[in-house]
Amino acid sequence: MTYSLLVLGGARSGKSAYSQQRAEEIDGRLLYVATAQALDEEMAERITRHRADRDGRWQTIEAPVDLPGAISAHAAADTVLLVDCLTLWTSNLLLTGEDPAREQARLVEVVGAAPGAIILVANEVGLGIVPDNALARRFRDVAGRLNQAVAATVAEVQFVAAGLPLRLK
Repeated sequence: MTYSLLVLGGARSGKSAYSQQRAEEIDGRLLYVATAQALDEEMAERITRHRADRDGRWQTIEAPVDLPGAISAHAAADTVLLVDCLTLWTSNLLLTGEDPAREQARLVEVVGAAPGAIILVANEVGLGIVPDNALARRFRDVAGRLNQAVAATVAEVQFVAAGLPLRLK
């Protein structure tokens, strides 16, 4: 079964829990593709909490930078990929000096071609105030362009606020 879903929302909106629930409703091997890196104690705690939310059915693949490569390597007709999250991946790209436009184009291509089911999670970062520094503004712009490109590629888009999904596409 080929299926694709983008789940957008703000921080702590419930998008990860919603995405996991949707993934577990699909028949297939469950594969969690993590983009987070435990660069500090707070992030390490978040990663630990997220792992505790998944049971033994889940396998985890870490792809902090080469997300398109990980999707290409692991997407299969009998597999449900849950990518969490595109926003952290975007941050990783900017911090490692990768070309975000090139990597985003690669991502959109592999998502569009992926067999099986793929669910992608991203923060909607453009709803707040204008950031006060150039890097933060660049991050917001790159993340917003990525969300638009992925939304145009996938079959379904949901926006989650306060744990409640709102179908956008």
